[in-house]
Amino acid sequence: MKGLRQIRTDAAGIDVGRQRDLGGDVGVENNAEPVQRFETFTADLNRMAKWLNSCGIETVAMESTGVYWIPVCQILEDHGIEVALVNAAHAKNVSGRKSDVLDCQWLRKLHCYGLLAASFRPASEIGILRSLMRHRQMLIECAAGHVQRMQKAMTQMNLQLHHVISDITGWTGMKIIRAIVGGERNPQRLAALKHERTRVDEQTIAKALEGDYRPEHLFALKQCLESFDNYQKQIEERPRAKRAASEDLRIPKQTPQAIQPRRPRKSKGKRNQPAFDVREQAFRISGVDLTGINGISESAALGIIAEIGINMNAWKTEKHFASWLTLCPNNKISGGKVLQRSTRQSANRVRDILCLCAQSLINSRSALGAFCRRLRARLGAPKAIVATAHKLALLVYRMLKFGRDYVDIGQHRYDEKFKERSLRSLARKAQEFGFQLIPTPAEIELVP
Repeated sequence: MKGLRQIRTDAAGIDVGRQRDLGGDVGVENNAEPVQRFETFTADLNRMAKWLNSCGIETVAMESTGVYWIPVCQILEDHGIEVALVNAAHAKNVSGRKSDVLDCQWLRKLHCYGLLAASFRPASEIGILRSLMRHRQMLIECAAGHVQRMQKAMTQMNLQLHHVISDITGWTGMKIIRAIVGGERNPQRLAALKHERTRVDEQTIAKALEGDYRPEHLFALKQCLESFDNYQKQIEERPRAKRAASEDLRIPKQTPQAIQPRRPRKSKGKRNQPAFDVREQAFRISGVDLTGINGISESAALGIIAEIGINMNAWKTEKHFASWLTLCPNNKISGGKVLQRSTRQSANRVRDILCLCAQSLINSRSALGAFCRRLRARLGAPKAIVATAHKLALLVYRMLKFGRDYVDIGQHRYDEKFKERSLRSLARKAQEFGFQLIPTPAEIELVP
């Protein structure tokens, strides 16, 4: 790389491994031992950090290998070393020889010449909230898996309870399942346990509960029920820790006139909803009310803040933010021809949250709902949801960046503005072809 100018000389590269004897290779420059190998024990990682300090290293580049980079990164940052976590695809070496030593040296070389872009990492305070939110989501997914196994065990016994009630984990469903596990087999008695607001009559429920009660399937149903109850207990304990973590975050320095809280929306209690006021905590952390955007619920607002934080300086513009979320077209051009325009595949959690919020806007009477329906009629539902999620991402960026509130103009006003834009476009097209667009009087009926 003789033609390139070296930006930094105080850089090193680390190749992280998971095994004890292949803990990592650290490459530095201008040292008697440019490459050293350290194990993954905490004492060895502290020794590695001290060795890097003695070599005058101030920044380190390392790949995001699973979760094995986390303890290395934390210890290095505690010793005052800046860590640049890079995407492994961006640092891929040319084909040929490959070893741990060559990988760490290649990372150091790319980092010295400024050819690696560090991945986004939120602040440490936000990282605590993000860990709790992700752990809670994992508990919810595990509990949902046991619900499916309960339904499978009941189907094997030909108990068609899920065909007569909408949710087997509701009040009626759990009452009946617990009675079955407790030893009750009479369909009439089981059907009598239904809630008074259940629309299905007792005869239909009793007919669905006439099955073949096998001991092996009852044993599986009992264990799945116990596991489901255990996960529900753990989910109830999470909000306490999450609320404590959110209350420790700093409130942005804004004037009280700039952040006037809104009245909370009236909504039905949802399952797995935290016990504390999520909207209030999200507003206190960010200084803006993200729930003011149509489609974004309280849990979604807190989830977005937990993933990206409140500092939008990591992205230059809102377009960079949308590109990081992989919500913009990925144009693949070859020979002047666009081969593909679809968005990139990504495991970004904020993208998933925004797509779920966009999906909830299909039947909304807001301006965003009208926008989503217009695109759905022209492009189809999948592309319309992604395009609406892109618009939501731009609104979130503007609110967190500039502290502005979102004001919904409504479906009717949006349709009027769209009609005005369409008329201006038609008039411009007509003028280009030498014609003039003349409106038809209202009293004249158009002949088909």
